[in-house]
Amino acid sequence: MALLSFSRSFTLLSSPFHFFSPRSIRRRRSFVCSLSAATDVRSRSAVLWFKHDLRLDDHPALSAAETHRFVLPLYVFDRRILSRYSDDMLELLLFALEDLRKSLKEQGSNLMIRYGCAENVIKELVKEVKATDVFIEEEVEYEMRQLIGVVKKTLETSSSLDWNLDIVMWRTPFYDVKNLKELPASYNDFKKQKLIPTSPLFPVTLPVAETELDWGPLPTFSDLKEFIKEKLGKSKESWNLMKEMPAEVLLKENLSKSFGTIPKSLNDKSIEQRRLDKSVFVTRKGDVVGGGTNTLLNALAAYLRYLEGTARDDWQEVHERLRNAETREGASFTSLFGPALCLGIISRRRVHYEAIKYEKERNAGFLSPFGYSAASVAAAADAVCSMELILGAVVLALKSQVSNEGLYSIRIWRWRGHLIQYTVVGLEGPAILLVHGFGAFLEHYRDNINAIAKHGNHVWGITLLGFGQSEKPNFVYTELLWAEMLRDFIIEVVGEPVHLVGNSIGGYFVSIVASVWPSLVKSVILMNTAGNVIPEFSSRRFPSKTNRADDWLINEMLRASYDPGVTVVLESIFSFDLSIPLNYPLEGYEEKVLILQGMKDPLLDSKAKLAMLKEHCTGLAIRELDAGHCPHDEQPQKVNSIVCEWVVAVERKLTANSYS
Repeated sequence: MALLSFSRSFTLLSSPFHFFSPRSIRRRRSFVCSLSAATDVRSRSAVLWFKHDLRLDDHPALSAAETHRFVLPLYVFDRRILSRYSDDMLELLLFALEDLRKSLKEQGSNLMIRYGCAENVIKELVKEVKATDVFIEEEVEYEMRQLIGVVKKTLETSSSLDWNLDIVMWRTPFYDVKNLKELPASYNDFKKQKLIPTSPLFPVTLPVAETELDWGPLPTFSDLKEFIKEKLGKSKESWNLMKEMPAEVLLKENLSKSFGTIPKSLNDKSIEQRRLDKSVFVTRKGDVVGGGTNTLLNALAAYLRYLEGTARDDWQEVHERLRNAETREGASFTSLFGPALCLGIISRRRVHYEAIKYEKERNAGFLSPFGYSAASVAAAADAVCSMELILGAVVLALKSQVSNEGLYSIRIWRWRGHLIQYTVVGLEGPAILLVHGFGAFLEHYRDNINAIAKHGNHVWGITLLGFGQSEKPNFVYTELLWAEMLRDFIIEVVGEPVHLVGNSIGGYFVSIVASVWPSLVKSVILMNTAGNVIPEFSSRRFPSKTNRADDWLINEMLRASYDPGVTVVLESIFSFDLSIPLNYPLEGYEEKVLILQGMKDPLLDSKAKLAMLKEHCTGLAIRELDAGHCPHDEQPQKVNSIVCEWVVAVERKLTANSYS
């Protein structure tokens, strides 16, 4: 535990991986008592801000706060948080809050509901109840960290508080790692340490409120949607609507209009699912588990016991959804439980605890060194352990704040519940988004990001889901999945139309984005892009300037290749059906597409590829380079210059057209 000095004291309780066990809870209580010798902890009151921890079970902050005279549980409907959620997540949120409030009421407490900016809401409540502590869960997402920073600054600088206020940051530990730097970057090295997950905490009873308070009403779903829209401009609202329409649906419509046929990969029929009256699948789509913590634990019990069969209707429903979601072995767990884990309705270590508990029940109290006896147990345990390892890498990156290669900060964006690394350099100018190829990550643009930004551009780089140090969940990866991810990144993070730059398979992804959501894209730059011009033609990826494949790049690629979940990603490259010819997505982008082609790509006939592009695509600008498959890495100065000149030219045309 460490006490950092602020104008009002700010307490960071332990490292992100070593926090509250029953023993450390006792240490926390002793620590709180020692903050001020003159103040008995039972005379203190606290505000506990719920965000992505919507549970009473395994909640370290609740356990630490229970000795206070009064604890005010709070949820703030803040548009900056809510605007990141899909409609499904908003539905899950409302069900979880309803259950959380019910559970607190059963204890004699309640959940306060407020609307507005979190910093203002919390400041006013601290004054109203004369709180001496504010408990806030740590976050890794950049936008959430910024928001928490605003809350802390508002409380620290508030002149209306004439007493000492402690801001207590907390996190639920998974592994008992005292020093974060001891956590190895390699998954193989990590496995050798044989770390044991910490045990979850059971619910505590909070002290009953002694004063009358206005606890506030929970909104309906439609009211919540209206609240979120209130301060959105029309353009922002229309962009948010794009996220609700899957790329597959739009492509089906467009392709059927253009060609009269739909590629086989886009023509799969969805599976109809039955839904019970008292269902754990609470959203309108009915494809993920939701509700409160007890509902989640019941659904988890059903999931783990899939092999046993059951006469219970609710468990049979879970088994049915499991079968429908099991597109590959183990994929069903993330599909069914991922959103609830994201909202913190159930903790990762509770999932692990229940999975191991059941595994021991199946094996007379023992765990086999040869693996789990049930696929459902393996899916649950492996999923949460994998999430925690990625989180460890994320926290390490945030601690250093700067990438190992290049002077740019690493930020985190959460997409559909999964942690994604990205960076941004430059404060103004045209937005440029750099997308890497298969097996790479944002640092593959290590010699491009800053150089392009110095020419007056706002440069973004992203590590796609499944690569580098972004999360690698177990599900089926497709080109449309990654295209939707890029779409959402532009809408949620960049916030303006971009010039899209893609290398290899990344070029194919950005061409799909440009085709399906043209309002998000100003121009497209494809470097040795994957994808066919005619169905029989495909590209492959290799360098010609081998010295650019230095030790750091090779080691990072090797490190990522051992991460849990990477097998699924590697398999995806062999199952891709690149049936959408490049001439289709590039249609309508005349004079807005630049092809940068490394002519020494050893396993690709670059001359033939360019000939096909010229024949089937109109209005392309083409630059041939003395490079292999990754021109931006092999000849960064040349590529940087070309990209900057191209962006300037396109921006001039866009400006001229806007005045014409």
